Amino acid sequence: MKITENRTFDEISVGDTAQIVRICSEDDFYVFASASGNYNPMHLARLDGDGDGVDEALAPAIWEASLISAVLGNLLPGPGTLYRSQSLVFHERAQAGDELLTRVTVVEKRPPNRIVLETRVERCSDGALVLDGEAEVKAPPKKLVFNDLEIPGLVIERHRHFDELIDRAEPLAPLPTAVVCPEEPRALGGALLGARHTIIAPILVGDPDKIAAAAAEIGASLAGIEIVEAADHVTAAHLAVDLVAGGRAAALMKGHLHTDVLLRAALRKENGLRAGRRFTHVFVMDVPGVPHPLMVTDAAINIAPDLRTKVDIVQNAIDLAISIGIEVPKVGVLSAVETVNPDIPSSLDAALLSKMAERGQIRGGMVDGPLAMDNAVDLTAARTKGITSQVAGRAEVLVVPNLDAGNMLAKQLAYISHAEGAGVVMGAKVPIILNSRSDDDKARLASCAVATLHNARLNGLIPAQRAAE
Repeated sequence: MKITENRTFDEISVGDTAQIVRICSEDDFYVFASASGNYNPMHLARLDGDGDGVDEALAPAIWEASLISAVLGNLLPGPGTLYRSQSLVFHERAQAGDELLTRVTVVEKRPPNRIVLETRVERCSDGALVLDGEAEVKAPPKKLVFNDLEIPGLVIERHRHFDELIDRAEPLAPLPTAVVCPEEPRALGGALLGARHTIIAPILVGDPDKIAAAAAEIGASLAGIEIVEAADHVTAAHLAVDLVAGGRAAALMKGHLHTDVLLRAALRKENGLRAGRRFTHVFVMDVPGVPHPLMVTDAAINIAPDLRTKVDIVQNAIDLAISIGIEVPKVGVLSAVETVNPDIPSSLDAALLSKMAERGQIRGGMVDGPLAMDNAVDLTAARTKGITSQVAGRAEVLVVPNLDAGNMLAKQLAYISHAEGAGVVMGAKVPIILNSRSDDDKARLASCAVATLHNARLNGLIPAQRAAE
């Protein structure tokens, strides 16, 4: 809402009216909870606040009433207005997604500076009265005109994309997963959390005593969970790969061991997990404020990938993006510039990858590059640079030049933008869930969900069109 000017007492007449229309959202209610300290679960998404088995996300009554103050403070009388009193009667309830019309009407003027207004909030879809009442305000004493008011933006640190992935994975059959060396509380806890959500069916491979100690530390039961004994990490990694090769497991999950130990076992020549492409790592990141999952690749395995490896990096990322619901993934190949510069190798690779996708050598997505980071993810930046592209400003997959750049980008998103990152290795016969030791429960659970969704699509359990719903 852009404020232009206010109205003084003398400029206001009985019968004057003003209104705003606003769609209320789940984020509005989280902001209200944070600002007010009212954490009533009746108003928070994905919570059943009254035990009736239905998640409510009802608009807080005082939040609805605050819409009246928005009209008073912005429009009538406008800037400089001060409340004296407000009566309220609540009728119907609004929910997240409802469009609300808020209207105020002047009913009385009380010299020298008081205005009485009828106040109403209605639901636009059916005209139902949400609340009504009466406000008395002190009108602004001076005429004020504003060209614009800059208000700092708010980003809700809530990971809705991960919630959606988890919700889609839970109804599927649990993915049999060999969890390698879950001998530390976080590693074990992530696997058990995946089991509690029926997303994976873990088989724990490692030292039984260390696994039991980790379970005791987090107060978890191991009843009904198979444990395969392994004397050391190398043995555990090979036994886990054996479980996949033998058909007992359909995914690997890293526990408390070095990544290279796990991947060496997966890459072994006899009964290994090679599938014709390079192993590449994909971060699926839930960045607050970004309207879709943002994928970053490769930030963990390939240090300085050549063009051939980048083809696999891009194709693996496209395949995973489709599995998590992005129907035609938009892939931005990053460089320091958005034009081809022979002195910047990453710009040449980006241009070649874009052309290869155009010629069908990379399939399933739209690939464009070189793109600098700003014009890959920000539409205004792309337009400012004069870039005409279906990917620029809308990229869902970011392909970085090398591991250094990818690792820095992923950690900047995590520690500065408050993102969560799910990690999966692609290119193997089965998904490999690869979490960092610092990952919290949400990231570990989301990694399990991503792997389960990908496995389900590959095996025809989720048709491509359903994966994108």
